[in-house]
Amino acid sequence: MRDFFFHAPTSLDEALQLLDEHQEDGRPLSGGTAAVVLMKQNLLAADHLISLHKVPGLEGIRLEDDGLHIGALTNHSDVVNSGLIRENAPLLADVYSRVATVRIRNQATVGGGLAHADPAQDPPAAFIVLGAKVRLVSRSGERTVDIGEFFTDYYETVIEPGELLTEVIVPRQNPNAKAVYIKYLPRTEDDYATVAVAALGEVSDGNVSNVKVALIAAASTPVHATAVEDALRGQAATAENIRAAAQQVADQVDPMDDFRGSSEYKRDMAVVFTRRALEQVLGVTA
Repeated sequence: MRDFFFHAPTSLDEALQLLDEHQEDGRPLSGGTAAVVLMKQNLLAADHLISLHKVPGLEGIRLEDDGLHIGALTNHSDVVNSGLIRENAPLLADVYSRVATVRIRNQATVGGGLAHADPAQDPPAAFIVLGAKVRLVSRSGERTVDIGEFFTDYYETVIEPGELLTEVIVPRQNPNAKAVYIKYLPRTEDDYATVAVAALGEVSDGNVSNVKVALIAAASTPVHATAVEDALRGQAATAENIRAAAQQVADQVDPMDDFRGSSEYKRDMAVVFTRRALEQVLGVTA
């Protein structure tokens, strides 16, 4: 690991000043479960590490009129165990409970995971189907970005130098809609998925009135399967329609070859697991 300067600001203003001062050479540090590993492997260069642990106001979960506000330093286990999350966004609690291991969930943070932008991590799929947004703050102001527009490529996001992700805003989950997250894990429970799908659906008078689908481990960024949604919305909730709609995901994913499977195999599994997720949330038996 290369040498670096370590900063421990005690206020958000101080943290933003350090990020603004060091720009590309500065990296915020939250849980460290990804950043430290990458630095040890010389895959992440940072001359200045800016720890956020002493910055107040960056952790915790609260409910406001526009939904749940989850602080960037909130760890995964706190999301899993939060009564507010379980009551207002149970899909999110389920997804975070299935990230890696308990040790990782106790350390890894919500904001750090999103900023890391690993396309195989679980939470973005849930955030997409729930319509979440992230708040980015800098010395020049702040902006709110839809989660579907946040990721740009492998390990890349819209975060600009000098900006800090401070919270995630998640609308309340529709209580009339069913939601599910299914992972294809050919290895161990704590491994990355070959493919995983989050889906949310609602049926009214036999027709699909609301449907959301997102996948991870299927492209260079999480995939919002809008073609699948468009093919199903307003249609009868039947096995035939679900199968046809799920097939649309084949053109939206772009998986890579690795030891978890070839790109062709992963594409086929994306279709299969999208169909299975939709059957569950729409209450249809194949």
